[in-house]
Amino acid sequence: MKKINRGLALLTVVAMMAGVAGCGANNSSNSSSNGTDGTDTKKLNIGIVQYMEHSALDSAREGFIEALKDNGYVDGEKITIDLQNAQGDQSNLSTISDRFVSNKADLVLAIATPAAQSIAGKTTEIPILATAVTDFESAKLVNSNTAPGGNVSGTTDMNPIKEQMDLLVKLVPGAKKVGVMYTSSEDNSILQAKLAKEAIEKLGLTYVEATVTNSNDVQQAAQSIVTQCDAIYVPTDNTFASAMPVVSGVTTKAKIPVICGESGMVDKGGLATLGINYKDLGYQTGLMAVKILKGEAKPATMPIEGSKNFDFAINGAIADEIGLKIPADLEQYVIKGK
Repeated sequence: MKKINRGLALLTVVAMMAGVAGCGANNSSNSSSNGTDGTDTKKLNIGIVQYMEHSALDSAREGFIEALKDNGYVDGEKITIDLQNAQGDQSNLSTISDRFVSNKADLVLAIATPAAQSIAGKTTEIPILATAVTDFESAKLVNSNTAPGGNVSGTTDMNPIKEQMDLLVKLVPGAKKVGVMYTSSEDNSILQAKLAKEAIEKLGLTYVEATVTNSNDVQQAAQSIVTQCDAIYVPTDNTFASAMPVVSGVTTKAKIPVICGESGMVDKGGLATLGINYKDLGYQTGLMAVKILKGEAKPATMPIEGSKNFDFAINGAIADEIGLKIPADLEQYVIKGK
């Protein structure tokens, strides 16, 4: 009987020691999310939803990630970036937005208006920054551009449309009719077309338009409008940005110059632009994100920011193909080999 009691006592001691060891193991496991100074180093979850793939939106994304990195928020270290591309599909946008909400993202970057509208419709809690959005207010993303008031803020890619029309007239001084092509379902495109119409008519020129609902309509729209105008303007429209080679194939053959909303579209076959540098715009948005991640600001009180710089870009190869001479004071902006 004495032996049995000793055995039980020994087992009890062993069990108690195991319990202590077990507690130590748990504490060690928990501390893996803590720094050596005891501070929490849990990675922040940053979701990025991009509406579709084209150079302007890609550049905005790259600028955003670069700004985070330059300020100590490196993917895989302090943050985890969940990058999703909807490929221009609304149902994909909804699925991606649900994913970010379910995963409780700490911040979401939405690139382009449809992406911003999708995620904003799913949450009022997660901080959302958007870029490549022309007008946050008309897109119903904020109460006002100066005082957003909710969980959404960001940077606008509103173009200097009046100045772009002045550029068109300078490059094509004999133009009488100006065609505008845009996507009828994109809020940002509708707004830009309206402003372009006002600027064109103020210059005493005739406004002509051709709209599309998706990329399948682009070639037919281009073929139709080249017979009705002397020059064409295409705003920062996602559908047309991705389909510029198609547009260029039609307009170059017809010898019709195309002024674009941004330089990526010029690279793909447009003639010229005075437009936004989207990488700079994305970087600017990234700096806004840093303030939110550090707890220094909230979207509700962060006014929508506009681009600080606009750049000329002229496609020399297209100018040669359509037989257009570039004015001497603009020759420095000609991209050789384009």
